[in-house]
Order: sequence, then C-alpha cells, then structure tokens
Amino acid sequence: MTQQSKQPLEPTDVYFASGGLRCNAWLYRPLGSGPFPVIVMGHGLGGTKRMRLPAFAERFVAVGYACLIFDYRHFGDSEGEPRQLLDIGRQLEDWKAAVAYARSLSEVDPARVILWGTSFGGGHVLSTAADDPKLAAVISQCPFTDGLASSLAMNPMTSVKLTALALRDRIGSWLGAEPVMVATAGRPGTTALMNASDAYDGYLGIMPPGSGIPNHVAARFALDIIRYFPGRRTPEIRSPILFCVCETDSVAPAKATLRHASRAPRKEIIRCSDGHFDIYVGQAFERVVRDQLDFLRRTVPTNSQSSPLANEAGTST
Repeated sequence: MTQQSKQPLEPTDVYFASGGLRCNAWLYRPLGSGPFPVIVMGHGLGGTKRMRLPAFAERFVAVGYACLIFDYRHFGDSEGEPRQLLDIGRQLEDWKAAVAYARSLSEVDPARVILWGTSFGGGHVLSTAADDPKLAAVISQCPFTDGLASSLAMNPMTSVKLTALALRDRIGSWLGAEPVMVATAGRPGTTALMNASDAYDGYLGIMPPGSGIPNHVAARFALDIIRYFPGRRTPEIRSPILFCVCETDSVAPAKATLRHASRAPRKEIIRCSDGHFDIYVGQAFERVVRDQLDFLRRTVPTNSQSSPLANEAGTST
C-alpha cells in the first residue's frame, strides 16, 4: 500500500507482510522520474524507525535515493505480540521481507537495492547481504558483529543478573506467562542490556521528545545475543560494503568489528573517533552522512549523478 506524498521529504505510510504480520514502514520518494535506487533502512537493539532514521533518510532522498524505513515485528508501529519481543530470526526475516517489498515497487530499480543498518541492525545487514548477492551495496554503521565480544564488554555481575531474568522469561513463555522485561539502556550498575557510561543518555537522546518509545525488551533475548555472530559472514558478502566503525564504541567493540570487516571482499572501512551513540547527532552525524553519501555516489549513483558504477570498492582506514 502506497500513497503519494505531498512534500518531497514527507514519507508515505506503507506496509509489507513478514511471517503473516504487517511491518509498518515509511517510504521516501525523491524528486524526478524513476526508477530510483532504494535504501532499505532498519534500526538496532530495541530501536524503531522514529529514532533518528528520518534524519539519515532525508539526506539520502535529497540527492535522489528512495528510502524505505521499517519497524521490526513486535516494535514501533508494526504488528506482533507480545510487544517488545526481540527475536533475531524474526528480525532477519523482516529484513528479507523489506528487501522483497522494495524490489516490488514500480518506482524502484530492483537492481539497485542498498541495505543500511545501524547497531544491531548493522549486524543484521551483514547476515542479509551474505544471503543475497544481488544487493547493490551495503552500509553497516557502528555494527554489532560479535556476540561474545559484546557480552565480555559487560560487567560480569550484570551478565549474571541478565541471565537470571532471561531464564525466568524464557521458562515463563513456555508456560504462557507475561514477558519479563529488562531495560534496553540503563545507567552504570543497573541491570540493562546496555549500561555503559554513555548508554542511557545516548539511547534516550535519539528518541523524539514525547514519543513514548519503551526502553525495555523481553529479557529472553539475553540468552540469544551471545550466540549471534553476524560478523563471521563478511567473507560471503559480494556487494560493496561500507563499515562505519566507532573507535570508542561501548556496545559493539571496535576491535572485533574491524577484524570481521577486514574479511569482506569489497569493503571500505571508515573509523570514527566517536562513541556508539554520538554518530546519530551533531558533528559526528554530519561526518558520517558525508562519508556515506560519498560511498553511495561512487558505488550506486542516482539517476542524476554522473559517476559510473564502481566495479570494485576500495579500502580505507
């Protein structure tokens, strides 16, 4: 379902099916005549499309890229019960469904589909791209690549408390109980999936004022995160890929990310001297958007850009 926008940067509400449920999305259409290249965009751990993704999409659409921003099932405006259920397998299904939907749009060039994921979504695009060699390009921003590395970055006592909550939630789910929730982001010393010194203020800082987006997810997710290693799939990715790595990342440690990124055949690596949440706002946002636009111009130019499609992506560190 698509309706025409009245303003160039005003998205239209659309939806697509994933696992028999509706995923809600926003479709941004650039000015001019198509078919356009399209960037499929998704957020990270507990994030929704309202959390600064429009700021990125508006920059992309202004230079000629269509953008499809979606909410995972169980989050935001999408369907799915229980709410705030973070299921890795379902989210990967949602990415594939979003790509299929984007390719079906009449105003989109199905040969020029680009993935853009951030944080946990930055890991999901690696898994998705490894399974889809027809993608034109990938942007993986401050990506989660290694469950073990992220888990080891957490205080051991917090890990113990999270595991206890997760077991209680998982067992309760088998018995039909209501989900046991855990904070997505918390202050240091609290029990949360992210509780580094910059996590609480950084996470809440990318929520629109008054949005009411929950700061919690079903705790059972803590049992799954340590076994998720999307970075291991980088050697399988055949598309040009840009990694935007935050050197002081407290959530997705840069050392592990750089190790996995180096194994992608057609990678470019941008190292940002910023923290995990800095990259969404202010000067850090301006720098990373500039780098991403440059990568897009060189690899998947828009209809109005004269640069030829790059045959190979270089490497920069």
